[in-house]
Amino acid sequence: MAKTETPPYEATSAQLKEEIERALAEYATFEADCPRRLQEAIRYVLLGPGKRIRPILTLCAAEACGGTTAAALPAACAVEMVHAYSLVHDDLPAMDDDDLRRGRPTCHVVYDEALAILVGDALLSRAFEILATELPSPDITAACCAALGTASGATALVGGQAADLAGPSASADLQELEAIHRRKTGALINCALQLGALAARATDEERETLRGYGQRLGLAFQILDDLLDVQGDEQRVGKRLGKDQDKNKLTFPSLLGIQESRERAERLVEECIALVAPWGARASGLETLARYVLERNH
Repeated sequence: MAKTETPPYEATSAQLKEEIERALAEYATFEADCPRRLQEAIRYVLLGPGKRIRPILTLCAAEACGGTTAAALPAACAVEMVHAYSLVHDDLPAMDDDDLRRGRPTCHVVYDEALAILVGDALLSRAFEILATELPSPDITAACCAALGTASGATALVGGQAADLAGPSASADLQELEAIHRRKTGALINCALQLGALAARATDEERETLRGYGQRLGLAFQILDDLLDVQGDEQRVGKRLGKDQDKNKLTFPSLLGIQESRERAERLVEECIALVAPWGARASGLETLARYVLERNH
């Protein structure tokens, strides 16, 4: 039997993902005062199947800026916890009302709505506890806490979700759609990169390059998400598809069409790669990840 060639991203990310999974399992172990069912639900959400794109971005950014993955690993786990919390809350009946996530029933379906809310609360709190206690120096800790606090707050992640739930204005255009997703999706992706840069003590110029990369990658990621909702295979994607159209949501395909949306994502990824190309081999992880975002089918 012919050996199946490992996709470049999977090969590049395998070791990093293993490190992340191991650390997440340790961080999701709590002392006896944490109720057993709450810990079980936290681990169900956090340790279930996932691509780990955001924490891998953190580690790749640290490497690209001359740092180590070990120094950036706590920050990588913190950003994944915030991402996991946001998914738990987004899936709630009062929000996006989803019953399937990553191929499994969502947290509130397996447990209940009240416990799902508390799982999200616990993950958000744990993320900042990790930043406060596991990073190598007080100045890096303070900068990372500030960055993650902004990215997960009212002007970014939460604000983007609120704008998305409110629905588009009567004169909605591409600028409005991008503004929503720069917050809802892009802010945490950009923050993941900045946390890695901070852990590596990157220069202002390096951080600015990563900011440009992250802004483009976040939009490309959302465009592909929107396209998968229209064209994807539900078993591979692992969540209910076609819901955006059913809810008459403003998406890139509904505004631009499928072909133009894909072309726009391709341009954004090309720009991502061009930004970090001058860094040479140390940016190989970031280049590979950008290509994966464009090619992913789940």
